[in-house]
Amino acid sequence: MTTPTPTKTQGLLSLSPFIKPYRWQVGFALLMLLAAAAATLVFPTALRKLIDGGLSSTSGNNPQDIAWYFAMLFGVAVALALFSGARFFMVSWLGERITADIRQAVYARVLNQSPQFFEQTPTGDVLSRLSADTTLVQTVVGSSLSMGLRNAVMGLGALGMLVWHHPLMMAQVCVGLLLVIAPSMWMGRRVRRLSRDSQDRVADASALASEVLNAITVVQSYTAQGREASRFEHSTNAAFRSAIRRSTARSALVTFVMVTTSAALLWGLYMGTLAVLAGTLSPGELGQTVLYVIILAGAFAVLGEVSGDLLRAAGASERLIELLHMPSHIQEATHTQPLKPSHQGLDVQLINVQFAYPSRLEMPALHGINLHIKAGTTVALVGASGAGKTTIMQLLQRFYDTQDGSILLQGTSIKTLALTDLRTHVGVVPQEPVVFAASALDNIRYGRPDATNDEVVAAAKAAYAHDFIMALPMGYETFMGERGVRLSGGQRQRLAIARAMLKNAPLLLLDEATSALDTHSEQMVQAALDRAMQGRTTIVVAHRLSTVQRADSIVVIAGGHIVEQGKHHELLAHNGAYAALAQAQFGQEAPAVEPALT
Repeated sequence: MTTPTPTKTQGLLSLSPFIKPYRWQVGFALLMLLAAAAATLVFPTALRKLIDGGLSSTSGNNPQDIAWYFAMLFGVAVALALFSGARFFMVSWLGERITADIRQAVYARVLNQSPQFFEQTPTGDVLSRLSADTTLVQTVVGSSLSMGLRNAVMGLGALGMLVWHHPLMMAQVCVGLLLVIAPSMWMGRRVRRLSRDSQDRVADASALASEVLNAITVVQSYTAQGREASRFEHSTNAAFRSAIRRSTARSALVTFVMVTTSAALLWGLYMGTLAVLAGTLSPGELGQTVLYVIILAGAFAVLGEVSGDLLRAAGASERLIELLHMPSHIQEATHTQPLKPSHQGLDVQLINVQFAYPSRLEMPALHGINLHIKAGTTVALVGASGAGKTTIMQLLQRFYDTQDGSILLQGTSIKTLALTDLRTHVGVVPQEPVVFAASALDNIRYGRPDATNDEVVAAAKAAYAHDFIMALPMGYETFMGERGVRLSGGQRQRLAIARAMLKNAPLLLLDEATSALDTHSEQMVQAALDRAMQGRTTIVVAHRLSTVQRADSIVVIAGGHIVEQGKHHELLAHNGAYAALAQAQFGQEAPAVEPALT
């Protein structure tokens, strides 16, 4: 299904692009709604015929006529039931379907946002919109909106019938109803603003809870449960106060509508009673008028209730549409070029790259970086934390765009490559390995969804992950738990390495790929990585210099600048920044280059 692009309108109108694909279902639901409303409006007329034609003294009280009138009333009731049932099913289906489409569209849009979006938008806020806001929209589209339309049609129909039969009397009622509309609209706008504010406060509480629960071990290790509970209590109390303000305004709106409409309608009923006493109105017509007045009053009462739900849904819709309209900071090129790696990997060039993170533009992370990495070579980026090593990794994947300079792959600017094409050719093992709540098999296959089971097992063996996976209760089918909580740090790392090896991309980025491993595991994985580096370009970020000594070139970065570049023994002989790092890590004298494990 193609995701619709909503227009930038306010409130529930912004949902129209999601409704249009189901215009036939909407049409059928409206037809059933009109039919049910018509059956309801016919009932008072049938009752009038019963009173005036079957029960009045002039009709002779014929039992057959009375039976006929009651059969007619029953037929109207059956028609009303059938039409109402069909309407209920159709609007419920529409509510579920449209809400599912909205949720899918918003989620797909969020997945394509750059990391800058997540720097500015808490994950809990996004989850609140995907859950609470879409549920509210579902309730309104699948129930409240239909009830509102049905009662609006019945109310207008009842009003029309009353005006048709008693124009002079109902003209006074209509004037009274018009006087109700203006203040109701003003109060309704206030309810809508308060509804939006209430949903924002709920999202704040969700964001706080999401952040704390994702770091629960840290919270407990610092015995901060009480502090975090107090913070959440403060956030939920803010949401409660906002909800009370909304409920107060909504209650005032409902009360005002019910009191004023009841006053206007009772005035019309009073005038009708006087007309019966004056002999200008029959008892049947009075009964008919009473029912129409009840229908009209009931319709306005329901509309007063439903309006609050509609206003809350309008606020929820705006929050959802905001996400759909949120532009990605990384834009696809208008005219893309295909990336064609050589049999040795990708040639990488960084030319005068200047970059600062959007959240701290006054603090550049990279200053005029110039770096050429030939295809098939291994380059190590070393330096203190915060020097800019990981930033280079992120720029190569185009998670951010440089403020100045350019990055070329195979001589082509990455800004002219399709994002999918670019990232398909890059394999990554991050510093903090990600393990999904799925089986070990699915976690590794995430690197290449079309891989066979044998290929997955081969990648696991190459990453020295096969043995510990087979030791799990269900082997490769073992569920890993949320964020891989059932695995050790080293096991998660090896699983991530297996995933990258299965992808078999021509450019491999290793960001502290062995940082979580013990000495024995590090040696095994390093051997696997040595094999994985063959036939591709590899960029390694490492703090432990023992893992980068065999690199073709070592680039030392400090403060966003390249301060040294060369092979291990060359940099040691230079006795500069790299030699200082080696001295700090190895003590007296940096070791010679170790041979690769076989």
